[in-house]
Formats: sequence, C-alpha cells, structure tokens
Amino acid sequence: MITACIFDFDGTIIDTESSQYSTVRDEFARHGVEYDLELFRQGVGRADHKQWFDVLQDLIGPRDDIDEIFERRKAAHRAEVAEAAVRPGVFEVIEWCEANEVALALASSSPMEWVELNLGQRDMVRRFGFLSTRDQVAHAKPWPDVYQLAAQQLAVDPAECLAIEDSVNGLRAAKAAGMTCVVVPNMITAPSDFSEADYVFDSLIELIAILPELTVG
Repeated sequence: MITACIFDFDGTIIDTESSQYSTVRDEFARHGVEYDLELFRQGVGRADHKQWFDVLQDLIGPRDDIDEIFERRKAAHRAEVAEAAVRPGVFEVIEWCEANEVALALASSSPMEWVELNLGQRDMVRRFGFLSTRDQVAHAKPWPDVYQLAAQQLAVDPAECLAIEDSVNGLRAAKAAGMTCVVVPNMITAPSDFSEADYVFDSLIELIAILPELTVG
C-alpha cells in the first residue's frame, strides 16, 4: 500500500530539461559547434556527468572567458525556467494526496538552492513534507540516497512510497530504493527506455485514476 508520494523536481514538476538543453545548445552554436542531445539525455537526472562547459572546451579549446560564458547561459536558463508552467497533473496529484492523507516529499539531484528558488516562485515549498536534494546526501541519482532520505524523513517504508520521475537515472534511483515508480517523460527524455518502470504515463493526470487502488490497503 502506498502511504507517501515522492516527486522528482527537474523535468517532472517543471520541464526545466528543455531549457537546460536549449540554452546550452545555443551557447555551443555561438562557438560554431553542436551540443549532442543524446549525450545530454544520458545525463538527465544525475549530477556526476561531465559538465557542459567542460565539453565545450574539449571541442573549442580552453577559454579565458569561460566564467562569462557560464554566467550568460545560467542567466538565460533561469529566466526561461522562471516563466515555465508546472507540468499538467502535478497540482492535481498533490491535491489528491493532501485530501487522502498521503505524505508528500521531493527527491532531486539538483541542489537545495535551485529547488527552493523554483518551488518558492510558485508557492509550492509548503506542499511538501520534506525536500531531499543532492547536497544532503553522499550520492545523487542514479544512486538511491535522495529517495532513501526522503522516506526516512517522512518515517515511511520505501516499499510504501510512490516515486514520480521523468528520467532513466531517476527511475533507477527510485527502484534501487525499493519504491514503486511512475515515469512521465518530457520532450527530452521521451525516447529513453523506461521498461523498468512500474507505470509510464503521458501525463500525471493519468496517475490520478490509479491512486485509489494503490493507496487502499
């Protein structure tokens, strides 16, 4: 029986991944090189992949202005994400869980500063009983640490948790933690193999239909 629902953040609550890719792609284009979408896709959901600015310098050589390039891209990304809508079904699932006493938490490979900034802009921090982020654990996804911490803080068995994800790395982290996992891909992650998932939906709206059977013991 599911007693807690744990959301991923990037790509799941807000499609930050599309902006992450497009703003880096545009920066690569400024320097006459291409940013490999498949390479980017493989790193979605994890924090230990090679950083884009290092990949750029591998292609064009060391840059004295790499800090300026980094800050320009960062500003563009933050501006786009600030305007992005919450993905369909997110509020509906949260409201269903609140109405049915299913605990809520968040588990992200991003740092707390990024998660709190973007949730705060949408008055969503208060909706979660705990925010588990990469700067609180030894290893981010695909390791299970952020999910294990969230379950621990909610005082629930991981086997009673439903993880909501958008990426293969997030899916692997949730399954390694012993959780049921539903994946709702976004336009970046959609081509990935989600065969390990318990459920794959086009929208979180579809999850609401099965929540009653998952949460009734």
